[in-house]
Amino acid sequence: MSYIASFNKTKAILDEFGLSAQKKFGQNFLIDANIVNKIAQYACDLDTISVEIGPGIGSLSEFLALNSKKVYAHEIDQHLLPVLAKTLAAYDNIAIIEGDFLKVDFKKMPYFNDEIVVCANLPYYITTPILFKLIDSKLRIKKIVIMVQKEVGGRFKAQVGTKDYNALSVILQSRFDIKEVVKVPRHLFYPAPKVDSAVISFEKKEAPLVIDEELVKCAFQKRRKTLYNNLKEKYTQAVISHLFNSLDLKADVRAEALDVLTFCKMSEVIKDVI
Repeated sequence: MSYIASFNKTKAILDEFGLSAQKKFGQNFLIDANIVNKIAQYACDLDTISVEIGPGIGSLSEFLALNSKKVYAHEIDQHLLPVLAKTLAAYDNIAIIEGDFLKVDFKKMPYFNDEIVVCANLPYYITTPILFKLIDSKLRIKKIVIMVQKEVGGRFKAQVGTKDYNALSVILQSRFDIKEVVKVPRHLFYPAPKVDSAVISFEKKEAPLVIDEELVKCAFQKRRKTLYNNLKEKYTQAVISHLFNSLDLKADVRAEALDVLTFCKMSEVIKDVI
């Protein structure tokens, strides 16, 4: 069988429809079927409801269909809709949903009440907004498996005190067990990007930590400022003083010096005084 995820098949599809990768959508097409299959098999099984963001020409969608019960694929690029209709015609368990994933009303989605696995190959500029949208949603997400630039992937599992440790690191680590699944060299894409990629898995913790996301975002708002000065943007002097005294925090401490459990404790204190 000739899979979409190969150079010859990808090139033929793009040529047939007179298309090329759209830089504004961060499109780079995977051309290694073994890697794509590995991602799909790691993400799901035959009982899984998969939600894909940005199917492109269907490279990952094809393997998700082979390994899932049902696939819902969100595509923003209208030019790719007729492509997907043809490349995925053999699979009756795929539904293409047209539009911008960031504007989706999940309550109107057919998978809203299902436990889902989310899969995507995400460009840098949209990774954080999409992850926050998923985190803030009421979706029953079992696992998120995304391919991102290698450097971006490192930030998700960044350790306290490092330059990559930020608000997203804290929020994600409070809810998910995060690990790198596989490295994807740049030459396995068409066209080849300037950097390598990595597939990152986020598996929902059995007992997620309760963290006030607005508190965390405020704490990291400006990295050059201390925690105290950042919190002044949102909280009163009395609340901040109570927080620092309760947790014995130093006056000049910065957010990147505090681990996830400390943010959990901070959230408990804030909840009790506001």
